Amino acid sequence: MIEQTLLEKIKLSAQRINRDVNLMEVCGTHTQAIARAGLRSLMPENVHLTTGPGCPVCVTAQEDIDAIVSLALAGIPVATYGDMMRVPGAFGSLDQAREKGAQVFDVYSTEEALQIQNSKLKIQNDLVFFGLGFETTAPMTAYAIKKGLTVYSTHKLFLPAMKALLEIGELKIDGYICPGHVSAIIGAKPYEEIKAPQVITGFKPEDILVAVYMLLEQIAKNEPKVENEYQRVVKPEGNQKAMKEIFEVFEEADGNWRGFGIIPKSGLEIKKKYEGQNAKIKYKSILNKVDFTKSRKPTACKCGEIIRGLKSPSECPVFKKGCTPERPVGPCMVSVEGACNVEYRYS
Repeated sequence: MIEQTLLEKIKLSAQRINRDVNLMEVCGTHTQAIARAGLRSLMPENVHLTTGPGCPVCVTAQEDIDAIVSLALAGIPVATYGDMMRVPGAFGSLDQAREKGAQVFDVYSTEEALQIQNSKLKIQNDLVFFGLGFETTAPMTAYAIKKGLTVYSTHKLFLPAMKALLEIGELKIDGYICPGHVSAIIGAKPYEEIKAPQVITGFKPEDILVAVYMLLEQIAKNEPKVENEYQRVVKPEGNQKAMKEIFEVFEEADGNWRGFGIIPKSGLEIKKKYEGQNAKIKYKSILNKVDFTKSRKPTACKCGEIIRGLKSPSECPVFKKGCTPERPVGPCMVSVEGACNVEYRYS
């Protein structure tokens, strides 16, 4: 009954706007929730829910994946989260490197990576943790670096990507469904820098429908602002302790994103104080020999365009053909938060 009432309100707001509206969800968990509940099919004809760059595995640059695989193949023990193990690259995936004898460990947390580093496992060199994700996972990596873990960081700050999408202007984005997990860390206030309708929301179908209605009302009234539907979790100031942990160890740097290239001040690099645990410096002699021109060769995979909201997974020529979860061509089919994997499972 609640959902039906919300759908009626959404329909009336869409009629008042009387034009096509693109609302982008920029969180992989929202993408899953929308697909699982079939919310796209319930929208009025002029309201389009578009997937953005909310999957951490998907936005990790091909050069970084090829770099970490190269380290593994060179005999450096590597640990990372499970989904990243299967992302293919110019030199294969981490899973394939492990099949060739490389010491590669899939872990659920940085604590587990620390345990491997400090255990009696016969690892020939210091373990390298492949750190990825947004403000949600960066605090745990920062903590592990303080504890002595060596890290190859591809951690990213999320708001610069949202700004970049608006600045590029390839797709008219009328409003953002903001990421709940990231927002729990950074808070609601930072979104005020972005001049567009925005709603921070939770992950239940009714949360998302409320967010859609709130965005449509902002658009209909021409009153763009930041609204927080997820007040039960997200506070205006966010989690200050977690943010402090991040910036004690990391500093802002230009970040390399799949589908975007370099986005200024969107990356988190390890500070000079901890450069002894920065794998990019520690193993520079190996990384300097990697042929990254292979990383930039075009493929049939359209993951980059899907991340930017320009294509749907079904518009990729290899979707469900040469590319399946069992045999992925790109990261959007690997990660459970990837748009292609989600559409494959729920379409």
